[in-house]
Amino acid sequence: MSRKIWNGIWKGALYVSAAVTVLLLILLLGYILVKGIPNLSGKLLTSVTSYLTNTIGILPNILNTIYIVIVTMIIVTPISVGAAIYLTEYAKNRRLVSAIELASEILTGIPSIIFGLVGMLLFTQLMGIRQGILAGALTLVMMTMPTIIRTTQESLKTVPRSYREGSLAMGSGKWYMIRTVVLPNAIDGIVTGCILAVGRIVGESAALLFTAGFGLALNGFWHSLTSSSATLTVALYVYASERGKTNVAFAIAVILILLTLLINFMADFAAKRLRKQQKSN
Repeated sequence: MSRKIWNGIWKGALYVSAAVTVLLLILLLGYILVKGIPNLSGKLLTSVTSYLTNTIGILPNILNTIYIVIVTMIIVTPISVGAAIYLTEYAKNRRLVSAIELASEILTGIPSIIFGLVGMLLFTQLMGIRQGILAGALTLVMMTMPTIIRTTQESLKTVPRSYREGSLAMGSGKWYMIRTVVLPNAIDGIVTGCILAVGRIVGESAALLFTAGFGLALNGFWHSLTSSSATLTVALYVYASERGKTNVAFAIAVILILLTLLINFMADFAAKRLRKQQKSN
């Protein structure tokens, strides 16, 4: 067959693959929304689970999810971005850089349950941190760090070298050049890495079973750091597998989808604001 026919076949196969992927996504989201939305109620979203009053509420789980996202990102973002800057702008030993990059790639392929076991042994047993948001967040830091490092590295590499040379030629120091020229032009990649990390944090359950715990009580932020606090995904697992409340599990799944979309929208909005400020300056 001619090259034109082969190109048409491969192009058609790509279209079919894309259509199947989109269709599966629509079916999955549609099924979750159809099963979950009817079970949503103000009482479910604003109350606490109680055996005395026979009520089920996921307010503590929503707050715990927000808490663990905040704590994890506060810790992992500066460490990961700083590591990416060092590897891209400062490191001279290429063997060391290659070894660190290989370690990052390996970490991204490790099952989350392994991170949960390591986090339990390291943070709760060796370091003596009680089960809670802090231990769970530290475990998630290990999981999400490679993602942010790699995406930030690739974004830094896309900044033209002439930008760096022009800034240095005008007399700026290297750190000033990185802070005022390189990082603003790489903000899209950094935000993308953070969004991917947040998505993994919100959707993670296996690693948090051993570190954050199963607690369904409503705790304040500081108290939840060192007390058993179940996130939405852990609560979904508990209600679906241990209590047989599939209707509540589907409602939690809807909340997880909406929460992920909201966080991504806020991150994208923040990135656009930063780009506008950069252009205005």
